[in-house]
Amino acid sequence: MDLVVDANVIFSALIKDSFSYYLLFSGKFHLFTPEYIFTEFEKHKDEILGKTERTTEEFYKLLEVLKRRITIVPLEELTDYIETAEKISPDLGDMAYFALALKLNCSIWSNDKKLKQQDIIKVYHTHELVNL
Repeated sequence: MDLVVDANVIFSALIKDSFSYYLLFSGKFHLFTPEYIFTEFEKHKDEILGKTERTTEEFYKLLEVLKRRITIVPLEELTDYIETAEKISPDLGDMAYFALALKLNCSIWSNDKKLKQQDIIKVYHTHELVNL
């Protein structure tokens, strides 16, 4: 199953070995994310490290593994879908996830309840994917 993975899911996996962590590495899903996500994690490294027991070295190792596990899609590839995504997305900050889901014709994996406030793109929470 193809899924666009939201930053909050990856953030959760960076913090602790959770259901999100397990599912990210389960091999059950083909995962995609907009390219800027990993830049954001780098910017918020100190905040993430403050919420976890991981060392800086473990953080960077996990980040590199995640970059290999998740297909990173350049924003230039989403330009044809931006206008529609802006209309669908309940939050413009999440518009890139919707643009990518439109491009790939797939669902979004996010724990942000707000993203379910539309009926065009299916949005799965982690607990829903565990039950699949």
